[in-house]
Amino acid sequence: MSPRPEAPAPLSRRGPRPLLLHLGLAWMRSSGSAAASLNLNNAWPNCLSEGTDLHPAALFEEIQHQDRALIAGISAYRQDDYVRALSEPPAIWEEGESRVLDYGGTGTPVLFVPSLINRAYILDLMEGASMLRWLSGQGLHPYLLDWGWPGEVERQFSLTDYIAGRLERALAAMPGPVVLAGYCMGGLLALAAALRVPARVKALGLLATPWDFHADDPAAARRVAEVLPFMEGAMRFSGTLPIDALNAMFTMVDPYGVADKYRDFAGQDKASPRARRFVAMEDWLADGVPLAAPVAREVLSGWYGANMPALGQWRVAGLAVDPAQLALPAFCAIPAKDRLVPAASARALAARLRQVTVIEPNAGHIGMVAGTYAETSLWRPFAEWASGIS
Repeated sequence: MSPRPEAPAPLSRRGPRPLLLHLGLAWMRSSGSAAASLNLNNAWPNCLSEGTDLHPAALFEEIQHQDRALIAGISAYRQDDYVRALSEPPAIWEEGESRVLDYGGTGTPVLFVPSLINRAYILDLMEGASMLRWLSGQGLHPYLLDWGWPGEVERQFSLTDYIAGRLERALAAMPGPVVLAGYCMGGLLALAAALRVPARVKALGLLATPWDFHADDPAAARRVAEVLPFMEGAMRFSGTLPIDALNAMFTMVDPYGVADKYRDFAGQDKASPRARRFVAMEDWLADGVPLAAPVAREVLSGWYGANMPALGQWRVAGLAVDPAQLALPAFCAIPAKDRLVPAASARALAARLRQVTVIEPNAGHIGMVAGTYAETSLWRPFAEWASGIS
């Protein structure tokens, strides 16, 4: 393998991205609350007694408090001295911008497939918060497929190119059949690959993986698809759906969630393990990857708009992706507090699998894999299941 070029110097901290969107949403919420209170007081001047929560003076004081906390939280994050310092494990396979990283260990090999959108290292976030390093000491041998940044070749890729091409060749390079585990969008890629090359896969892990995109809120899913025409100019220019466009779309799933978590961060002990993980996670979220334009069109239009997976219409290289046809043991982790992949969407996938173990940890989409309680929520149950695969 040819040596990889040295990584560029890290950029200055820019999160939360896109910053102006998050500040604008927080301002709109504050302004809306103030306007609603004033209108209510004008319509029913005697309904707001002094000292009640709806009194304009108390409301404005609370709005100012929340705005100060938000700015303080963002400022503290941007000035934090945390730098991810984990050494990178060796690569056993490379193709284009993609690599398979070997985390060592003994026992059952497990190949993890992350989303194409965010960096792969969410599964190896930081010291004490690395699912892969923890698993390597639990009788398993984890590997990570790092998709990398989409270069000139990858920008032409469709989902079929990634699955029937790059993922299948990565599986062929593994030392024998593996437990294949996909996270988020990576779960759908892993499912399609397991159906196509079952001889290379012992079992399938699906972590926070969507299936029925209309199960929770069909109108919201269709709204995601409706942004596609507005992104065409950017995609034709760069060959990708840009990072900030992706982040803006995710933000609209939970418009005020980012502001709320930064207000919470403002009051945390910045030296605490919880605060350290917060900074590491926010750095990861800001360190996104653009999505190849053909993939963006398939995902937004086909998955979110037409709900093709759940309707049995999604095909990869001509083969229908039907979970009911999977004759392998499966493990589904469905986080109960997941706003990005609603539990109803993931449960629809679990319901179609023949041999499935399901857990529903009381965690969010990212917290389940890298949060303070990730070891008990996901790592340990997954390790126990994977260790039982012969």
